[in-house]
Amino acid sequence: MTSGFAETWAAARDVEGWLTEPQARRLFLAAAAVPAGGRVVEIGSFRGRSAIVLARGARPDVEVVCIDPHVGSDRGPREIAARPALGEADLAAFRGNLERAGVLERVRHLRRFSAVALDALDGPVDLLYVDGAHRFGPARADLVRWGARVPDGGRMLVHDAFSSVGVTGALLVECVARGGWRYAGRTGSLAEYVRLDAPLRGRERVRNAARQLAELPWFARNVLFKVLVLAGLRPVAHRLGLPAGMHWPY
Repeated sequence: MTSGFAETWAAARDVEGWLTEPQARRLFLAAAAVPAGGRVVEIGSFRGRSAIVLARGARPDVEVVCIDPHVGSDRGPREIAARPALGEADLAAFRGNLERAGVLERVRHLRRFSAVALDALDGPVDLLYVDGAHRFGPARADLVRWGARVPDGGRMLVHDAFSSVGVTGALLVECVARGGWRYAGRTGSLAEYVRLDAPLRGRERVRNAARQLAELPWFARNVLFKVLVLAGLRPVAHRLGLPAGMHWPY
């Protein structure tokens, strides 16, 4: 670990992004727990807020790999289509933010889509942070393909869990129905999972699934907030519980 969380958050909080301070703390602690010689992989870096948290939280001999094609697509709510000029601006901001935080040389950046980056990186991933494309297909592919790289006891953290429709659907299929991950809870929309050496069975599997299904009312609440915001009824969303200053639930 190169610094404490307070110092890390001070370096990351002004970077554009959606990771909240409590979520950043959880991510920081997960990175700090990666054993010596291990590896952290992030899918979806945007402008570097979470990358800074991961790089400053991990031990000096832990490899930190950030995967993002920076083509201007899937960069935020309702921003799906590629916009190359914006992607170049995001890339420049990403590098500049990492340099100011003192972690540019600490991070290995793969400017590729996550499906393509699989061929550029061999070996296990001790901590996987997934915040890539939020549509069901790409989100599920990240959980399946990159999740397969996480060894027994390794961890996977997923942003916009029980908030994004696509991400939540992917989690229901891959982490609830299949039983190969133990749910460790969430901080806001940042959900944490532990890889199991074998799928849960019997009561343990039911209990694990029930803990995740219990998040669905919170998911429905977030979907309602999004519908209200899209309908131009943001004040109503805030009256119903969307925090002041938050334009989109995350």
